[in-house]
Amino acid sequence: MTEILSPTSSGLDRAATLLREGALVAFPTETVYGLGGDARSDRAVARIFEAKGRPSFNPLIVHVPDLAAAHGLVAFNDAAERLAGAFWPGPLTLVLPLRPDSRLSPLVSAGLPTAAVRVPAHPVAQALLRAFGGPVAAPSANPSGRISPTRADHVLAGLSGRIAAVVDGGACAVGLESTIVGFDPDPVLLRPGGVPAEALAACLGLPLRLPRIDAARPNAPGQLDSHYAPAARVTLNVAGRDGREGAVWIGFGPGAAGAELNLSPAGDLVEAAANLFHLLREADRMAGPEGSILVSSVPEKGLGRAINDRLRRAAAPR
Repeated sequence: MTEILSPTSSGLDRAATLLREGALVAFPTETVYGLGGDARSDRAVARIFEAKGRPSFNPLIVHVPDLAAAHGLVAFNDAAERLAGAFWPGPLTLVLPLRPDSRLSPLVSAGLPTAAVRVPAHPVAQALLRAFGGPVAAPSANPSGRISPTRADHVLAGLSGRIAAVVDGGACAVGLESTIVGFDPDPVLLRPGGVPAEALAACLGLPLRLPRIDAARPNAPGQLDSHYAPAARVTLNVAGRDGREGAVWIGFGPGAAGAELNLSPAGDLVEAAANLFHLLREADRMAGPEGSILVSSVPEKGLGRAINDRLRRAAAPR
């Protein structure tokens, strides 16, 4: 059975003990719940791929408590230092060259010479990382390709009995996975996420390039064509129901009268990001596997870019 742990000192001590034993523990971050395993253990990392049904060519994000710990794993350049100083702790992941003495399992990086590293801001994630005392590999705590979890019950719905424990820290505030930035050597936006690209560009004084992504050989998490997918079929940029019976409509903004669910009735992108995965799950439950989900258009700016990225992957052919 999967243990449900409280975010207290005793619960976190139990979670840290399980991680040291090579077991998997889901825990909250400000973005989504992560499925944590000791990033230095081949066995623990292999268990992450097994529990999620995740392809082993898809690299994982390593979570550490601070910049000093990150320096022990990867080599920073000037731009990465500037971004880390501005946005860590927070929903930003940096993909940087591995240090020869990092001791990270090669499974974490899927054989690439780089590793994706993040310092989460969530107090429970911070406390767990410090109690464990080492790097934790943690993709989203859900079956691969399905909707990411933003609450402990979402984790249990997909992984109960397949992982050792989940630390219940309530709902995630950001609700979207981290933004991922790589360097070649200039900054490249590998995945939009919880830090808007505009904020990154303002920090660096230049826009981030968009890479050509090979979904068959991703160099960062979240790049597969079909991802974050409910069981029901998803149709995007819907202005209304248009007579479609049996569909569940997720609206956005005050103009979506008649929608069963609304990402943000006020049209607030921060609120919409926080609600996205939970409402996709609700719509999936309401529609059933043979039903469909209609989603209103969301502005392609700020956090809207990350929301639309997740929605396009949710609607992609499977």
